[in-house]
Amino acid sequence: MNKTFNIGERTIGAGCAPYVIAEMSGNHNGDINRALELIRVAKKSGAHAVKLQTYTADTMTIDHDGEGFRIEGGVWDGRSLYELYQEAHTPWSWHEELFALGRQIGIDVFSTPFDESAVDFLEKFDPPAYKLASFEVIDTPLLEKIGATGRPVILSTGMATFAEIEQAASALQVSGAEAIVVLHCVSGYPTTVADSNIRTIPDLADRLNLPVGLSDHTLGTAVAVGAVALGACVIEKHFTLRREDGGPDAAFSLEPAELAELVQNTADVYTALGTAGYDMKASERALAQYRRSIYVVADIAAGETLTEKNIRRIRPGLGLAPQHYRSVLGKNAKRKLARGKPLRLEDIE
Repeated sequence: MNKTFNIGERTIGAGCAPYVIAEMSGNHNGDINRALELIRVAKKSGAHAVKLQTYTADTMTIDHDGEGFRIEGGVWDGRSLYELYQEAHTPWSWHEELFALGRQIGIDVFSTPFDESAVDFLEKFDPPAYKLASFEVIDTPLLEKIGATGRPVILSTGMATFAEIEQAASALQVSGAEAIVVLHCVSGYPTTVADSNIRTIPDLADRLNLPVGLSDHTLGTAVAVGAVALGACVIEKHFTLRREDGGPDAAFSLEPAELAELVQNTADVYTALGTAGYDMKASERALAQYRRSIYVVADIAAGETLTEKNIRRIRPGLGLAPQHYRSVLGKNAKRKLARGKPLRLEDIE
């Protein structure tokens, strides 16, 4: 199956414990101190990584109000692309301090570059991985630039057809990327639970023979937890300090307590998966004696016939197994049997 690889100190791959990425995006609200606090909160909540986004309004689009340049519907309804990206971008001058804090407190920090200049810029910080956003899955030159770094790549797939996902993975591999994890993603902001279709996760893993995870934009944590049960080895969720503080992505972001719950619950589900098997667990052995067995429920004289009135299948489990019940009915007792005695084969003629 899929070979594993590392992002920072964590092993990524099919069958590995989930790697939880806390997506900062624009939830710093233009304040570097808030951005630094978000990294500290992510670490305290148990997340394994914080992801930034590296772009400027000018590397994303142009300042223009023509057709297609203004968003219609959703949480950003009426905003022009340029003004939205101006508000939401993480200033490039912050990156050095953000990466440094991550190294200092022991949480991976990496970013999504949105053009080749951002890749060149991020290389200065020796990032443990790159994330490729869903909207850029079809940008082959950017894929090739990222792949050529040789770093692990996390590839989101929102809006992409399977053919586009295959082409993106191939472009990364041909250009030099050997460690790729593909994230099933629905690019709704927020995504409804009904649209999540997380059964796509094992299907992608089978088709691509690559590790697969989930980039989740639903409200809450249930979908992400379910994804781990289906084999997701990476979970990415947007997070903020408080949704009431506002910001471009606040409406579909987790607060710190919810992020901590996500980390704990996904880890618990992974542990609960275990391996298929039917051996009695150590925790069950002490209670096994309380399963049903055949007991004498009325005093029986030597030679008396065993009937439904003097033997029953009851708890505890120290007598003959219930499967023998019909075969012993009608037989005679070899000796006197007192009420409450577990019935044994040696008690029967």
